[in-house]
Amino acid sequence: MIKNFVERIGLMNCILLLVVLSIIVVSEVVFLTGDKLDAIFIAFWAPTILGFMNYLKYRK
Repeated sequence: MIKNFVERIGLMNCILLLVVLSIIVVSEVVFLTGDKLDAIFIAFWAPTILGFMNYLKYRK
């Protein structure tokens, strides 16, 4: 199942999706520790990376 997913979307996209998920988790942890502004700053990285992925996908 995971192998089919990786073959379908590509290895680099899988790595970037894992990075995005880890950024979301880190942002939640930072938010829950009380650093709300830092958590918001970290949370903005996830859509930026996803937008970069879309740009690279449709650049051709």
